[in-house]
Amino acid sequence: MSKYLPSLESFAKGAIATTAGVTTIGCGLLYYGQNYLIYPSAFPPGSRTDVDTPTKYGMVYEDLALRTEDGITLRSYLLMQRKEISHTHALQVDWTDDQSNEDFAATRPTVIMFHGNGGNHGHRIPLARIFFVKMRCNVLMLSYRGYGLSEGSPSETGLCIDAQTALDYVTSHPYLQKTPVILYGQSIGGAVAIHLASRNPSKISALILENTFTNLPRLVPHALPFLSPLTFLCHQKWDSASKIPFIPKSTPILMLSGVQDEVVPREHMQELWEIITRRQGSMVQVDREPKANTSEIGRGKSNFVEFPHGCHNDTCVQQGYWTEVTEFMASLSRL
Repeated sequence: MSKYLPSLESFAKGAIATTAGVTTIGCGLLYYGQNYLIYPSAFPPGSRTDVDTPTKYGMVYEDLALRTEDGITLRSYLLMQRKEISHTHALQVDWTDDQSNEDFAATRPTVIMFHGNGGNHGHRIPLARIFFVKMRCNVLMLSYRGYGLSEGSPSETGLCIDAQTALDYVTSHPYLQKTPVILYGQSIGGAVAIHLASRNPSKISALILENTFTNLPRLVPHALPFLSPLTFLCHQKWDSASKIPFIPKSTPILMLSGVQDEVVPREHMQELWEIITRRQGSMVQVDREPKANTSEIGRGKSNFVEFPHGCHNDTCVQQGYWTEVTEFMASLSRL
């Protein structure tokens, strides 16, 4: 009967060959297919076809089609301030009778919003509404290429082009071009914001970063542990740690971290904060308590805030989150 059984040697050779084949396939799938893992633009279901509009939340907006330098059309919303808006909790600001709505908008800050790696810009309208109503900011929000109704396929290079396109639109707008520009980025959107600020240091007034990471290859073992042995194949880098030093010391940065983040370990935000403080030539101990750790930077202040119960997708609804954002924005107006 033994003649019908493979020898131990032939079995071992077969197992090695099979393992090598599977590994080769796995490497190929990771290298060529990693964009589908990193940028799940179809999640949650319907994200590529269903995009909410600000009208649903009682806001007037302009539906923009931004054209990138490489010929991709990005769908975006522009919320420009008006002297009077019909919202009970709207921030009261001064304006004059002879001012047009456009002239008034030119006196307010402009927030550019960069969303995470799932969904589309329509999912973030409730957040935009807070900036628009409670802080009276102009807001530009967009879906990256390959997200929502935008054309193209997502990649690190592509998203960087998309971000630059958004900033170029604001800085060339007849009324918004001289407004302070604040970047708000969540998760991978934080990496987008850091990249944009590092490339346009004189055009960005401040950054607000939520649950972002030092670099993507370092995040892979935690977010996708089954791919840990193949991390070296990750060609989407998003190396925020190396880009922060190119952001001027005078640019305030607010960091908002969910301690229970199951995707981005809190250590990533803590390390980015340490890099931010080194950027100004001084170290500030990372605060382990759920309160702000503040560091003077140039004319403004940078803050690091941890939310003890915040997870990756719900940090923005934690108690005190928007109080921190509002106070940070208010501090910018006093610079």
